[in-house]
Amino acid sequence: MKKRLNITINKLNPSELSKLKSDCIVLGINSDKKLNKYANELNKITNGSIKKLQNKEYIKGNIGNSGYLAAPHGVKSDIVYLIGTGKNKENISMEKAMSILSNMINSILKSKAVNASIVLPEIIVDGQDKNWLIQQLAYLAENNSYTYDAKINKKDKKVVRLKKLNIFINSSPSSLNKKSLKIGQAIGRGSNTAKDFGNLPGNICTPTYLGTQSKAAARKYTNLKCKVMGEREMEKLGMHCLLSVGNGSAQESKLVILEYSGGKKGDKPHVLVGKGITFDTGGISLKPGAAMDEMKFDMCGAASVISTIQVMAELKIPLNVVAVVASAENMPGSKATKPGDVVKTLSGQTVEILNTDAEGRLVLADALTYIKRFNPKTVTDVATLTGACIIALGHATSGLMSNSDKHANDLYEAGIKSQDKAWRLPIWDVYQKDLNSNFADIANIGGRAGTITAACFLSRFTKDYDWAHLDVAGTAHIGGPAKGSSGRPVPLLSQFLIDKA
Repeated sequence: MKKRLNITINKLNPSELSKLKSDCIVLGINSDKKLNKYANELNKITNGSIKKLQNKEYIKGNIGNSGYLAAPHGVKSDIVYLIGTGKNKENISMEKAMSILSNMINSILKSKAVNASIVLPEIIVDGQDKNWLIQQLAYLAENNSYTYDAKINKKDKKVVRLKKLNIFINSSPSSLNKKSLKIGQAIGRGSNTAKDFGNLPGNICTPTYLGTQSKAAARKYTNLKCKVMGEREMEKLGMHCLLSVGNGSAQESKLVILEYSGGKKGDKPHVLVGKGITFDTGGISLKPGAAMDEMKFDMCGAASVISTIQVMAELKIPLNVVAVVASAENMPGSKATKPGDVVKTLSGQTVEILNTDAEGRLVLADALTYIKRFNPKTVTDVATLTGACIIALGHATSGLMSNSDKHANDLYEAGIKSQDKAWRLPIWDVYQKDLNSNFADIANIGGRAGTITAACFLSRFTKDYDWAHLDVAGTAHIGGPAKGSSGRPVPLLSQFLIDKA
């Protein structure tokens, strides 16, 4: 993972504000005009500037509100941002806290500062402590400062980018404070790594590329090893379902296996499985041309699991983790799978392919059978699987389906803690009949509840272990003018595994 920022945490006394050398300083300010000790000191240094702005209501201190002092008297900084934190000593939700922290980071980025300082806001967050604030601030600093560096025709100008961030607290940093900083920064870097994978064009980020980059990661981390299987090996194993997806493509399909050994020898691993469709035309069931370019994002599930296991390796989390990527390119070539074709899965079950654009579940089916050899403790697959999930949950929340209440709840809680949220949908037996086929054991589509029946399809291959499915079709990337990969659900997956250690 690429290191983008140097982030430190130190104690800062209010009296030291005037001596602080930074391009930019960021402070919290509450809405009831009761200045905290840092804001009060700054007000004294600047001859009452903050109070004047408050009295004229230029700065209100509400959450979402902000103001600034440009070249303030008595301060060795070009600009001081004052970020609204709401009422003094009032409990706020994690969502509101993330909004405050994000506003702080984004203010720095707008200022084009290279060296910036943030005083950790004294806010009370429901169910969380200072360490959570530090972790999330470090995560947001990395995540929000992301830039796509692989533009082929980059404009010939210097990109001003934040290089150093100083986080200040009112006491000497404890070991837990420093650990939280390290975790947050690692998750942020993991999220950015996933963005890099997702944002690359399909002619570069191929199944082979995912394999070579995974091997490169294994060379970087001593506790990580990688194996990449090609089509011949998969054919010998009987992974005909996965191979059927790439039949129409000149790009060779791959199965990538990353194993992180951070736990005790013999401990069951937590397994992550990622959908790695590096470009999805829909195959013979061709997609409409509009926005088809965004189908390069159909490998974001793979990007997230490759990135998450690197987060574990970087943090040396005491856990065994396996990440498996089922990767292919779905193209309408002369050898492409046709609607009505029947293929045999690694499990022995046969599948009637009614729609070649429902291909993600086909590659996952064989991968979910393959991973039984690891005797997993839990299995979580991640896939941009269905447009129906966007209809159900929009772009804010990932879909969560599982055969285990405990596993589903653990993922849900990790999503809340990381603010990378998922919501559980049912996969009750009543939906299974929608996948009946007259010509095979199972059809690859069926019924109106597309997100649920897709998960029901996957459940046919996951009966031997605790399994959950994350449908990230609406959350893994953003469309429109801000088009790009989001890095989700790396925060959720990372938090889930950290909590398991």
